[in-house]
Amino acid sequence: MATESVKYVAPETKPKTVLDAFRRPDQHVTGIRDWLTTIDHKKIGLLYGLVALCSLIFGGMQALLIRSQLWAPNLEILNQREYNQMFTMHGTIMVFLVIMPLSAAFFNFVMPLQIGARDVAFPRLNALSLWCFVAGAIILNLSWFFTGGAPAIGWFAYSPLTDVRFEEVTRDMGPDFWVFGIQILGLASLLASFNFIATIINMRAPGMTMMRMPVFCWMTLVVSFLIILAFPAITIALVELMFDRNYGTNFYDFLEGGKPHLWQHLFWIFGHPEVYILILPAMGIVSEVVPTFSRKPLFGYGLVVFSGAIIGFMGFAVWSHHMFTTGMGIVATSAFSMLTMLIAIPTGVKIFNWIGTMWGGKIRFDTPMLFALGFITMFMVGGFTGIMHSSVPIDMQQQDTYFVVAHFHYVLIGGALFGLFCGFYFWLPKMTGRMLNEKMGKVVFTLMFIGFNTTFFPMHYLGMIGQPRRTHSYNAGHGFEQWNQIATIGAFILGTGVLLGVIQFMRSFRDKSLKPAGKNPWDARSLEWTLSSPVKEYNFARTPIIKARDQAWENNYGPRDLHSVKEPLDHHGVHMPDHSWYPLFTAIGFLVLVIGMLFHSSLGTDGEIIRNYTVAIIGGIIAITSMIMWSLEGPGGYHLFPEEDEE
Repeated sequence: MATESVKYVAPETKPKTVLDAFRRPDQHVTGIRDWLTTIDHKKIGLLYGLVALCSLIFGGMQALLIRSQLWAPNLEILNQREYNQMFTMHGTIMVFLVIMPLSAAFFNFVMPLQIGARDVAFPRLNALSLWCFVAGAIILNLSWFFTGGAPAIGWFAYSPLTDVRFEEVTRDMGPDFWVFGIQILGLASLLASFNFIATIINMRAPGMTMMRMPVFCWMTLVVSFLIILAFPAITIALVELMFDRNYGTNFYDFLEGGKPHLWQHLFWIFGHPEVYILILPAMGIVSEVVPTFSRKPLFGYGLVVFSGAIIGFMGFAVWSHHMFTTGMGIVATSAFSMLTMLIAIPTGVKIFNWIGTMWGGKIRFDTPMLFALGFITMFMVGGFTGIMHSSVPIDMQQQDTYFVVAHFHYVLIGGALFGLFCGFYFWLPKMTGRMLNEKMGKVVFTLMFIGFNTTFFPMHYLGMIGQPRRTHSYNAGHGFEQWNQIATIGAFILGTGVLLGVIQFMRSFRDKSLKPAGKNPWDARSLEWTLSSPVKEYNFARTPIIKARDQAWENNYGPRDLHSVKEPLDHHGVHMPDHSWYPLFTAIGFLVLVIGMLFHSSLGTDGEIIRNYTVAIIGGIIAITSMIMWSLEGPGGYHLFPEEDEE
C-alpha cells in the first residue's frame, strides 16, 4: 500500500515588497492571512460551516427567548414588538444563515472530492460567494444596532407589514437591513450555484458518468438549479419593496392601487422551492449514510436520483398552497391542492428506497446512522402533516395556528437540521483526520431527539385547540398553559443538545487526543474515502479513472476489473492556484455599497430630505476596482510534486 508525501516547489519569483505580498500571497501563507485569501474549496467549506454554526447558536438563543415568553399567560419577558423582532430574525437566520450555508459547506467540501476533482470550476468565484455570504450576514444583523432595532415583519415580510405607515415616528430601518441582507445572501447563493453546476458538468473524473455520481452530488446539482430558478422571484420582490420604502413607488401599497398579494405570490414562488433547497441536501446526505451503515448498495439508485429531480421541478408548481386563505378562488385552490398531494409521491419514493436499503442489511447504529434514522422518522411526521394541509378546509382551519409551526419545524429541524448533523458526524473525520467521541455523539442525538419531539409534537395539539401563532402572549383559561410549558422545557433540552454538538464539532479540529480516522473509518462507498484524512491540499495526486458507482467499496471488495486506476504522475506536478485578496475586497465593496444605500438620506435644517450616495459610490468603486484587479491577476500559481513511498 502506498502513501503520498509532497514536495513543495517555490514559485519562480517571491514577493519582494509589502505591496507584492499583499497582491498575491504565495503557498507559504499561514494563519489568518491564509484563511482570508484562500480559494481552496475545502477551507471555504469549513468557513461556511463555522459561520453557520455560530449563527445556529445565535438563532437558537432567540428561539429560547420566544419559548420563555410563552411559558405562562401574559408574561412580559418580551414585549409585543420585541417578540416580533425575535421571531422575524429567528426564522430568517435559521433559513438563510444556518440551513443554507451548512448545505453549502458540504457542497464545497464533499462534492469535488466525490467526483474526483481537484477544486471547483471557479475557485476565486467560490471565495467571492463565501465573503458575500458573510457580508449579507453582517448586514442582516446590523439592524439590531440602529434606530428601531431588528425588523418586526416576520421572516415572510408580508405586505402591508413592511409599509412605512406601520412604523414609529422615528423611521424603523429594520426592514431595509432585511431587504439588502437577503439580496446579498441571494447573490452569494447564485454565485455558488453557477460554480457547482459548472463543476459537476465539466470536472468529473474519467469514467464518472452522471449515473455513477453519488446521490449527494445529484442533490447538489438539483439544488443549484433550484436556486438559480427561484431566487430571481425574491430578487424582484425585494427590489420592488426597496423602491416602495425609499422612493415612493406603490407596488404593494393598496391605498395607492398596489397589490399586497403580489408580494405573497413572488415570495412563495421562491419560498416553496426554498423548502426543497433546504431539505434536498439532507436527503443527499442520508442517501450516502444509510447504505454505508447498512453495508448494502443504495436500493433503487435511479429512482432516488430522479425523485429528487421531480421534487425540485414540482416545487415550483405548489407555491399557492401557502395562500389558501387569501381568497384565490375555487379553480386555483383546487389545482394547487391536487399538485400538493402529488408532490408527496416522489418524497415517499425516497423513504421507501431508504427502508429498502436497510432491509436485510447489517445495520450499525453509529451516530451518523442514528441521525439518519432520526431524519427519516421526523421528516415523515412533517410530511404527513404537510399532506393534511393540501386539503383546503383543513388548511384554512390550521393556517394561523401552532399546528403549522409544528409542521414546518418537523420538516426543517427534524428533517434538514438532523440531516446536516448526520453529515457532520459522517464527514468530520475526513475533514479533521480525527474520529469524534461516539458516546458524546449519542448523547447529542438523544438530547436533540427527545428535546425536539418534546418541543414540537405538543404544538400539534395546541394548534388543534386554537392557539394562534405569531402572537406574543395568550390569556389563561384556554388550556394552553401546560402544553406551552412542556414545549418550553423541550426547547431547552433541544438547545442543550445542539450546543453540545456544536462544541464537539469545534473541538474535533484541535483535540489531538481523539482517535486518528484513517482513510475510510466507516468502510464507506464513495470516492472521497479513498483519500487521506484530512485531505491533502491538492485532493488527488493522480486523477482517478472510475469504473463503478461505489468506487471505494469496489476497490476494497469488488473484482479487480472494477478497481479504479490512476492516471500517471505528470512530470509537471500538480498545479495549484495562488491565494487571492480580491474576492474578499469585492465583497467588502458590496458591504460598503449596501451601507451607503441604507444611510443615503438625512434631514436638513428646514426638514427637507437630503440624499447623499457618497458612501454607496465609494463601495461601488471598491467592488469594481477589485474585480478589475482580479481579472488582471493572471494565472500565477505553483506546482506540487507528490511522491509515492511504499509503507
